[in-house]
Amino acid sequence: MFSSLAEKLSEAFKKLRNKGKLTEADVKAGMREIKLALLEADVNFKVVKAFVNKVSERAVGSEVLESLLPGQQIVKIVNEELIALMGGSNAKLAVAPKPPTVILMCGLQGSGKTTHTAKLAKMLKKQGKNPLLVACDIYRPAAIRQLQVVAEQVGAPVFERGTQSPPKTAQEAVKYAVKYGYDTVLIDTAGRLHVDEALMEELKQVREAVEPTEILLVVDAMTGQDAVNVAERFNELLDITGVILTKLDGDTRGGAALSVRYVTGKPIKFVGTGEKLDALEPFYPDRMASRILGMGDVLTLIEKAEAAIDEKKAAEMERKLREQSFTLEDFLDQLEQLQGMGSMEQLLGMMPGVKPGALKDAKIDEKALARTEAIIRSMTPYERTHPQSLNSSRKKRVAAGSGTSVEEVNRLLKQYEQTRDMMKKFMGGGKKRGRGFGGFGRLFG
Repeated sequence: MFSSLAEKLSEAFKKLRNKGKLTEADVKAGMREIKLALLEADVNFKVVKAFVNKVSERAVGSEVLESLLPGQQIVKIVNEELIALMGGSNAKLAVAPKPPTVILMCGLQGSGKTTHTAKLAKMLKKQGKNPLLVACDIYRPAAIRQLQVVAEQVGAPVFERGTQSPPKTAQEAVKYAVKYGYDTVLIDTAGRLHVDEALMEELKQVREAVEPTEILLVVDAMTGQDAVNVAERFNELLDITGVILTKLDGDTRGGAALSVRYVTGKPIKFVGTGEKLDALEPFYPDRMASRILGMGDVLTLIEKAEAAIDEKKAAEMERKLREQSFTLEDFLDQLEQLQGMGSMEQLLGMMPGVKPGALKDAKIDEKALARTEAIIRSMTPYERTHPQSLNSSRKKRVAAGSGTSVEEVNRLLKQYEQTRDMMKKFMGGGKKRGRGFGGFGRLFG
C-alpha cells in the first residue's frame, strides 16, 4: 500500500537532504513535488492544498532553514502533519454503558461490508467479547447465506428473519441479544451500487429502531476519490461514527486513507489488509504515516508476532535449542507461525530501512511453505529428527512423495541447517543470552 506515494515522497526528500542549506525557493520546489505526489495518489485536492500550506508555513521558519539538517526537519514536519491529517491517534470502538453495544455496518454494494462484519466479529471474539451478527440485507441474492458462511468460519451466531423488514429484524435481534447474553450486536445492512434515497431511508429507520452505539461505514479504498465522496455523503445523511477502509493491501494509491478524516471529520477505525478473516487491523495514524515515509512499522510487526507466536511453543523451542534437539518438525512449526503473521511482502514492508517501492518488483513465493510442508511430511519420523540420515536414495523418495525435486529437498535441508546454526549463535550457550533470545525468537519465529 502507498508504494507509489512513498516512492515519490522519498525522491522529494532526497533532493532536500542533498542540500546543506535550504532557501525558501528550495522549500517551495520541494513542496511542489510533494503536492504532485499527493495529487497523483488521488488525495482530495482540498486536502492537498490545506496540507501543503501547513507544511510550507512551518518549513520556511527560521528553526528549519537555519538548522544543521534542514532536510530532516522537513521530513519531521511532513510526518507530524500526515499524522494530524489522518486523525492524530487511534480511535477505539465505543462501548455502550449497558450491553449490548450495537454496531451498524453500512456502505455501498461490493465494498466488503458482509466480510468485514465477520472480520470485526472475529477481532471482538479475540478480545473476549460475545458478538451476535444480524442479517438485514434482504435484497441482494444469497446475502444472508453469505453472512452465515463467514460467521460460521469465525464461530459467531447469526440472527436472521428472512425477508422481514430490516428495522424490525434489528430491533428483535437486540432484544434477543439482551435475553441470551450477547454483549455486541453487529448489524449487516443492505447496500446499493450508489447512494440513493431508498437505501438511506432504510438505514435511518434501522438507526432509529436500535439507536446504535457505532455507525461504521465500509468503503473500498481502491475506488480512490470516489470513496471520499461516498464517505462524505453517508456522513451527511447518517452522521457516521467511523470508517473501515477495505482492500488497502491492493494496488491502491492511498488517497482515500489520507482524505476521509479531513473531509468527514470522522476517524478511520479499521483497515482491511487482505482477504482472510483475520486481515483486519486497527488504524493508527502515526504508524501509517511512518509506512508512507518509508520508516517501517515495528509496533504493528511486534503485535502481529505476539498474536501469531504461541508462548508455550516459544518456551519449548528455547529448551530444544539449549539441548540442541531442533528438528525439521520444529522448523516447519516455526515457518507456520511466521506465516500466521501475514504475507512476507506485508511483513518486509513494515521493516525499517526497506525503501519505498523496493518490494514492487520482488518475486516473493508465498507457496513455498506448502512445498516445504509437503517435503517434511514425506519424510519418516526418524528422518525428520535425523536429517543427516537422508542419503541420495532417500532424498529421491522424499522428492517423489512431495511432488518436488531433489534440488528443492537439498535447498530445504540447507535452510534448516542455516536456521539451526543461527539460532545456536543467538543462544550463545549462556543463560543470560538464552533469555534474550526468548524475546528475539518470538519476533522472528
